[in-house]
Amino acid sequence: MHKGKVKVSTFSATPRDLEMLEVVARYHGLNKSATLVSLVRKEFWRAFPGGTDKIRPDRGAKVEGTK
Repeated sequence: MHKGKVKVSTFSATPRDLEMLEVVARYHGLNKSATLVSLVRKEFWRAFPGGTDKIRPDRGAKVEGTK
């Protein structure tokens, strides 16, 4: 029984890319979806340490360049 709507997201990748994803996921003990989300979060905060207009750092988060 569905408790809510499920959003299905897809992406295109080569067989080699998928194999690399599977290896990284196994290394970290995560599934492929969690691995992708983790990598995107890390890259987002690396590129935008102060967040964006719509995505703000969590309350209490240490943001580079601020006191």
